[in-house]
Amino acid sequence: MTEVGDGLAALRSEIGAFFAGFGQPDLLRRAYNDAVLLVPLIGDDEVYTSRVRGIDWICAFTSEEEYARYMVARGVLKDQTYHYQRLLGSRLDRWAAARPEPTGVSIDCVGAQPVAFPPKLSDEVIEGVKA
Repeated sequence: MTEVGDGLAALRSEIGAFFAGFGQPDLLRRAYNDAVLLVPLIGDDEVYTSRVRGIDWICAFTSEEEYARYMVARGVLKDQTYHYQRLLGSRLDRWAAARPEPTGVSIDCVGAQPVAFPPKLSDEVIEGVKA
């Protein structure tokens, strides 16, 4: 497996702990903030987001393999080049919070152990989101 950068071993360990039933939210959040993740780029190097039920999600990945799995699930085009950036989880959080639309972060969303950090939603936003 190709390692992307520092902090991923700790993040994978904390994600594994959650899936095993004994995760600690504060440790998971800290590991996420300190991990360098792959983030797909589109167009003019804009961060790719996926909209699900009125919420935008930044899709981030712990490895090139996880990113490739996601692209295959989406229907990757063989002759197209797909770009990504390596960003700290804490930086993704700041970027998501600064967006005008509610935006969360999804890690390895089609992998064996996906994790999501949803955005904080106001009552006004919650009322406008369709289930």
